[in-house]
Formats: sequence, structure tokens, C-alpha cells
Amino acid sequence: MTKPLIGIGSDVLQEQGERDRAFVYTTYVDSLRRAGAVPVLIPPQPENAAEVLDDVDGLLLAGGDDCDPAAYGEPRHASVDPVMDPRRQANDLSLARLARERGIPTLGICLGVQVMNVAAGGTLIQNIESDIDHASEPMDRHRHEVAIDGGTRLAAILGARELDVNSSHHQAIKDVGSGLRVTAHAPDGIVEGLEDPRHPFYVGVQWHPEDMNGEASASAIFGAFVEAARKRAETRTNLSPAAALESE
Repeated sequence: MTKPLIGIGSDVLQEQGERDRAFVYTTYVDSLRRAGAVPVLIPPQPENAAEVLDDVDGLLLAGGDDCDPAAYGEPRHASVDPVMDPRRQANDLSLARLARERGIPTLGICLGVQVMNVAAGGTLIQNIESDIDHASEPMDRHRHEVAIDGGTRLAAILGARELDVNSSHHQAIKDVGSGLRVTAHAPDGIVEGLEDPRHPFYVGVQWHPEDMNGEASASAIFGAFVEAARKRAETRTNLSPAAALESE
């Protein structure tokens, strides 16, 4: 069985006196490996996003720091600190746009789903005000229920209309980007899922399935994503070089 190559957009670690480092958390890598993929890190290089996507079968947009609201034309709220490294932001937005245009299977997680929305012209709630603690710490993530909309790809993947998820974010989707569909909500109305219904697999969730190892919903999400990437890989393998170029 073909193992698809899935790129993960990397973050940048800056420490005083040290060289900057591109990195991803191993929980993303391990989740993809368990689902049958070969994960590879994509260092920030937005000018090469098109060439990078030529050689992968899927794209994972990972969690991280806040998106700079300048990306969607709003002033920065006092709570938005820190914002993600500008090199990563430019890279993730470029990858999200191109993967959507090319029909490349894409999974966005937490910040990743927010990036997908901003890349489509949407905006974000910069600081959630709710009785639900969405902003719990990664080492002790709180849980809450989400309602999954029927007739969506996410509902088909999960086989359920309700789900108990973890939560670690203080921003969320506000205005939904062009062509995207909301697929899930928290009890307080916060958007917990987005997808492009016209795309082979362009799915984002606000929670962290990579940190829900052993839970059926997490396995289902990564399994469906990797299967979509595998189908793309097998299609690309069966095409002649000329036909492959024409299909992009």
C-alpha cells in the first residue's frame, strides 16, 4: 500500500544567543505515522511554496501562536501576544492557498484551521469571551462538547453528531472565508470546524486530535486525511509526467 508523503508546515524557535530553528511537535509526526503516512517538515519558505507542494500528497497546518491580525486587516487586540513568527505566517498562508487551489488534501489543526480561514479572506475573534475555558494550557487541556453539523465531511469521518474534545486556544473563527463551510460548534457558539465542500479534503478542526492518541475520533480524522493523501499519491503515480503536470 502506498505511503503518502505529507508535509507539515513548521514553526520557528527563537532563543537569545542561539540560531533560529525550524521545528514541529512530534505529536503531529507520530499521529501521521500511525495513520500510515510519511511526514516531512516544511521549513518557512513562502517563495518556494508551489515547488514544495509539487512533491507532497498532503499538507498539515499545525497549531501555534496567534495569527497577526494585520493579515486580515484588523488592529491588534491587547491579548494577541505573541504572534507567530512572520516567516511561518507567510509560509502557512501561502501553503493553505495553494493547497486549496490545487486540490491537495489538507488538515488544519487549531491555528491551522484559523490560517485556512484567513487564507480564504476570513477573520478571527482575537480574544474569546466565554464561560467555557477554551484557552486551557497544553499540559492540562480542558474538555468540552462540540456539535457536528450533519451532511458534512467531518460528520461522515466521525460518524457522530456530538464529540468530546480538548481545547487550547483563545482565538477562533469570526467571519467565515469565501467558499468555506462551518462544520462544528462549541456550546457557546464558537466555531470548531471548517471545510471546503468542493475540495477532495480541505478540513480543519479547532481542537487538538494529535493530543488525543487512542481516542477513536482522533484516529478517524488522521485516518481519513491520510487516506485522501494516499489516493492522491496513487493517482499521481499512475499518471505520466506530462499528464501529471496537466492535472495540477
